[in-house]
Amino acid sequence: MPRMFGTDGVRGLANKSLTVDLALSLGAAAASVLAFDPAADTGHESSRDRQRPLAVIGRDPRVSGEMLESALAAGLASQGVDVLLVGQVPTPAVAHLTGHHQAALGAMISASHNPMPDNGIKFFAAGGRKLSDELEDRIEDALESRITGPTGNRVGRISSLDRETALAPYLEHLLGAVRHPLAGLKVVVDCAHGAAFEAAPGAYAKAGAEVVAINADPDGYNINEGVGSTHIEGLQRAVVEHGAALGLAHDGDADRCLAVDASGTVVGGDEIMAVLALGMSEAGELKDNTLVATVMSNLGLHLGLTKHGISVVTTKVGDRYVLEKLAEGQYSLGGEQSGHLVLPEHATTGDGTLTGLFLMARMAETGKSLAELAAVMTVMPQVLINVQVADKAKVSVSESVKSAVEKEEAALGETGRVLLRPSGTEQVVRVMVEAESHDVARESAERLAEIVGAV
Repeated sequence: MPRMFGTDGVRGLANKSLTVDLALSLGAAAASVLAFDPAADTGHESSRDRQRPLAVIGRDPRVSGEMLESALAAGLASQGVDVLLVGQVPTPAVAHLTGHHQAALGAMISASHNPMPDNGIKFFAAGGRKLSDELEDRIEDALESRITGPTGNRVGRISSLDRETALAPYLEHLLGAVRHPLAGLKVVVDCAHGAAFEAAPGAYAKAGAEVVAINADPDGYNINEGVGSTHIEGLQRAVVEHGAALGLAHDGDADRCLAVDASGTVVGGDEIMAVLALGMSEAGELKDNTLVATVMSNLGLHLGLTKHGISVVTTKVGDRYVLEKLAEGQYSLGGEQSGHLVLPEHATTGDGTLTGLFLMARMAETGKSLAELAAVMTVMPQVLINVQVADKAKVSVSESVKSAVEKEEAALGETGRVLLRPSGTEQVVRVMVEAESHDVARESAERLAEIVGAV
């Protein structure tokens, strides 16, 4: 049976694979593990000292979130957990509020950048920390058990906060992290009709920037619909039209951030990481002068930062692996090409709004444009081909594939890179090649794809 939890919680088509019944059961199972199981070490035992443990639930604006919120809250309350509903807020806000309210757990109902019909549920342990594989497996195992709930005055209560009150501690936290006023910067922010429609523009304005908010009118149906970080074309046009210094694009739950410079050129996650890493290094705040990135980050990131004495440690794809490596080395900055950036001193998970604030603070501090700052690295042409295979495990041990990869790597030298990565859910191997030119990368990838497909 496939594992229910993916790289970022449980996701599926709402009311089809992610049903009300499943949300109810997940709430009860999560309560049994995260609120009451003494073997589940969340690192914050004091959060269980309340008369009843507390859970914080937030959601993005998609319409199915309303019914899933009710079911999830009912499942938690049925096990004797008090529930605080904080409404439509970003994922990182839920993580922060879980710690702020000393809750035993938090939950975010969102499918991030996915289309509106999808939805998802991800949990945070006490302190707002992402769950380990072991804790997720415990919750999944608990789904199979018959969980008996309490009665009488031991049943949990459900209460809610209005959005302004819910967001206040999170916004105060964000503004406290910004060390340079943003006065003089004009920014266009694309909220993707998602969870950051109030939080992101509000944070940027309070930090001193002149803010133009677009796609900030969620109606439950329009989240991610041709907007946000996965459809950045509208933001590119808006930045030029408004004469802004930059644009920032968030996804549906606002845990990622991509940027656009004043000319409308996209500044991706790798470039944002490079800008922040160099700034933190100059300030003596980059632990061991090391950045944590995934294997999908562009070779240009490595080459650009090496010139400034900054090392790049790589992990598997997924922000959970970035978080693990950050904790392991106590590093101070990590992230993904997609725009998930983590600053452990200030957040327990990726935070798109925090990233945007730090990026603008770097611009204000240096007086440089975003284009000038992003020039710290040159993005290498990258070609990715998904190859359908009969057995991806067989490909991974194939001598012909190994030999072909070695041949291509030798030809590319230090200015190129080859990565073969099996899909986590399909019989597909992803062939990625980077090189000095797009033609060289494409030809190399096509040669490898042909050999991989023949195995």
